[in-house]
Amino acid sequence: MSFPPRPAWLAGASAVAFLAVGPAAAGEPEPALSVAAVYTADVSGVTRGVRPRAGRYLDNLDLTADLDLEKAVGWRGAMLHAYALNNSGGAPNDVAGTLQGVDNIEVTTPRLRLFELWLEQGLGPASVRTGLYNLNSEFYANESAGLLLNPSFGIGSELAATGPNGPSIFPSTALGLRVNVDLGEGRYARAAVLNARSGVLGDPGGVDWEFGDGVLTVAEAGTEGPTRVSAGAWRYSHRQEDIRGVGPSGEPVRRRAQGAYVLGEQRMFGSEDGPEGRIFLRVGVSDGATTPFRGGWQAGVLIRRPVASRPDSQLSFGLQQGVLGRKFRDNLRDAGGRPARAESGVELTYSDKLTRRITLQPDLQWIHHAGGDRLAKDRVVAALRLKIDLSPSPAE
Repeated sequence: MSFPPRPAWLAGASAVAFLAVGPAAAGEPEPALSVAAVYTADVSGVTRGVRPRAGRYLDNLDLTADLDLEKAVGWRGAMLHAYALNNSGGAPNDVAGTLQGVDNIEVTTPRLRLFELWLEQGLGPASVRTGLYNLNSEFYANESAGLLLNPSFGIGSELAATGPNGPSIFPSTALGLRVNVDLGEGRYARAAVLNARSGVLGDPGGVDWEFGDGVLTVAEAGTEGPTRVSAGAWRYSHRQEDIRGVGPSGEPVRRRAQGAYVLGEQRMFGSEDGPEGRIFLRVGVSDGATTPFRGGWQAGVLIRRPVASRPDSQLSFGLQQGVLGRKFRDNLRDAGGRPARAESGVELTYSDKLTRRITLQPDLQWIHHAGGDRLAKDRVVAALRLKIDLSPSPAE
């Protein structure tokens, strides 16, 4: 396993983060501008199931800034959000060979990107956001699944694998408009319309302003609180290429890409001030013709403060399965494979702060039928995540 030298931009980025905004003195109002910087580094390796066994080092730098426009210039109810993202290092899934990935900071092409840049306007119980927007920040997301490293726990694979260049999620977003309405008593409804082709500054071609591939529309409604139940649906305006079907001239048949999902979370015990346990369950379905997946599900548990003497400790266990469509299985069979009904995984992870700024998180995953192939040996993936908070210190 090889480790790249410490990126030169890390020291510079941390200096910028610390110098950009000084912490407010005690008793002073919060500044209009707040910034944050978090550096994440993973060492991830396949310890069983492939030869030769190998590991990879990869990292992720998040730089965010939020400007309260009411405090800054008197623009009531408005906020400007910017988020830059830099990824470098290797690709552990090149070794693991799974369909859904094994590490949620892995990218196809390492580079610096302007991940988000949006303006939000509050309108009473509603708010509107417009700009480069991360769909997964508010849609198809479970807070209780956030500690797990497998990408399927971030957003269902049946949606993550769609679109001409992927939907508007990590690591590249798209231009969009999101409307959120607070219906009272913990109820909400939100909808978003986004460019079907993702692309940001830093990607080849940059931001797509033409919307030539149509739009992706997503809607979700539900309740929040100790118990959360939500349901959502998504649909592309332009038809996508069928992964198997071809027309009379050999060109791919184009199908309607669409799907739906439900989410649930429930507090099992405890409270936010002490040890707390929460369970989550997600189920998604899709057309099954334009991606390998016709659906999937994820379930798990998050226990906060499982060690009484460690107030920042967290323990999480998750189960996930990406259910494969008939057309993908037929393609795999034609290629000489023996297709499985699904690619499945189990994950166990523990996170704890060593200091106010440094967090360590060991992680273990078991992947069954990697790549959707019954002939593939089960994979065991071990990882260690280091997270360093480089944000300016709050006022004492």
